[in-house]
Amino acid sequence: MAKTEVILIHPIIGLGAESDQVKVAAGYARNFLLPQRLAIPLTQSNKRRLEALRQRRAERESHELNAMTELAKSLTKMTLTIAVKTGDDGKMFGSVTNGTIADELKKQFEVTLDKRKIHIEKPIKGVGEHEVEMRLHQGVHTMLKVIVNSSNPMPAPEVAAPGGPETEKRGKPRRFEGKSEAPAPAAEAKPERKGKTAKA
Repeated sequence: MAKTEVILIHPIIGLGAESDQVKVAAGYARNFLLPQRLAIPLTQSNKRRLEALRQRRAERESHELNAMTELAKSLTKMTLTIAVKTGDDGKMFGSVTNGTIADELKKQFEVTLDKRKIHIEKPIKGVGEHEVEMRLHQGVHTMLKVIVNSSNPMPAPEVAAPGGPETEKRGKPRRFEGKSEAPAPAAEAKPERKGKTAKA
């Protein structure tokens, strides 16, 4: 396959950044890189543009470093909550991937991040709290707290069947109908009569 050399004028993931001189397939350069203005042919006249491209690249990388450093500080304080479907045994259907996390970051916090900057050794397949490494830039890494919850509705509380044992209830104080008997009034003592004195 024929190869050709080009100078990149925009960063291309997996290929290089502006000012890089790279060899690519002639058809790839002719059909994609050159028409999209992502690269220019490697010629003597175009080589004069290298210094300007290097300067532009340095400014862009400095701006990205500052932006990613600030983003790292914000992500450290965030807690991303993701709802998933689970079975009756609590096991998840499917898994949470770096793509899932990137989508939820944009939806919940309006943070747009390339999913390749979200490093997961293997997809998350369990509910609970997880720490996910974020490789935002060369030398800029941070951790994001991700909480995976079940989206299944909570089971309804059990209702006691009718006729079951009832808890003992305290009765109200018994009321007596009719008039209550009042204690009889104490008898009044009669004054003692004095006898007549005998005449001498």
